[in-house]
Amino acid sequence: MSATVSVDCPAKTNLTLHVGAKQAAWAGRHALDTIYCALSVADTVTVSEAPAGSGATLRIIGEHLGDLTPDSDIHANHAIRALDALAQASGHPADAAVHITKRIPVAAGLGGGSADAAATLLALNTLWGLHWPMEQLMPIAAGLGADMPFCLVGGYAHGTGFGERIDRIAADSAAGINLQRQGFAGRVLIGAYDTPLSTPKVYAEFDRIGNGKDDSCRPRSENDLQYAAIRLHPRSGIAIDVALAAGASHAFVSGSGPSVVAFVPSDQAMDGVRRAWRDGRAVDRFIEANAPAQPRIQVLPSVSDCR
Repeated sequence: MSATVSVDCPAKTNLTLHVGAKQAAWAGRHALDTIYCALSVADTVTVSEAPAGSGATLRIIGEHLGDLTPDSDIHANHAIRALDALAQASGHPADAAVHITKRIPVAAGLGGGSADAAATLLALNTLWGLHWPMEQLMPIAAGLGADMPFCLVGGYAHGTGFGERIDRIAADSAAGINLQRQGFAGRVLIGAYDTPLSTPKVYAEFDRIGNGKDDSCRPRSENDLQYAAIRLHPRSGIAIDVALAAGASHAFVSGSGPSVVAFVPSDQAMDGVRRAWRDGRAVDRFIEANAPAQPRIQVLPSVSDCR
């Protein structure tokens, strides 16, 4: 059995996000119909064996950790929740040391917590010698959150239900080629913010004001949450407008926001969007990425293997 496994799990964005009615059977969550796309900015989750009966430990490092403080309850963390869920499903003791290097902004609409949970499932599946197929891991991920099944696989996918039902879209399929022809591939510039935006707050605002289709001042977005997110975080709307004016082929709020994703077709457009965002103070920082992306699993050699 391997002593340490590391997984780089990419962020997610929603190329389209159509929000339906709340469903009582889903604890009040909304029905969703979305096209997911994974972005190459990734959190790295490394899991190692721990002594029997020691339980789980968690360490998180990164420059922008938001409310992920060392004093937080580790069992509220998505990665530890995933560890506990897989241990319960498999009967394996929940003993592991989890180390997360955060690069995906926190509470930003980019699925950072979901990526951490998915990476943990993938890593433990190898570390514990389970070798379960994706079809067996998907229900566990779905029980943890809407975006987590997608984060297990990355690439492109069609999500339904409350986002947890995933139909993968191969990059070389007709649908995948169509997405690439529309410009949803290649280089991406992400505009991130120092202030997070609560997903429940955005959904509550959406329930109150809708998706803005009757607002003639802004074009309707393929993301039904964008209107509500911009109302709560106006700088996101400014970032979208200046990115499109500077040459982005697409620019939109990612998921529930506040991050803005701009697909850029050229170096000139990349430089133009970056300069426009900086000069207009439309975002707090930039993250360059590529799309689509997939998780990467790496088995690290133990100390004895290196001798």
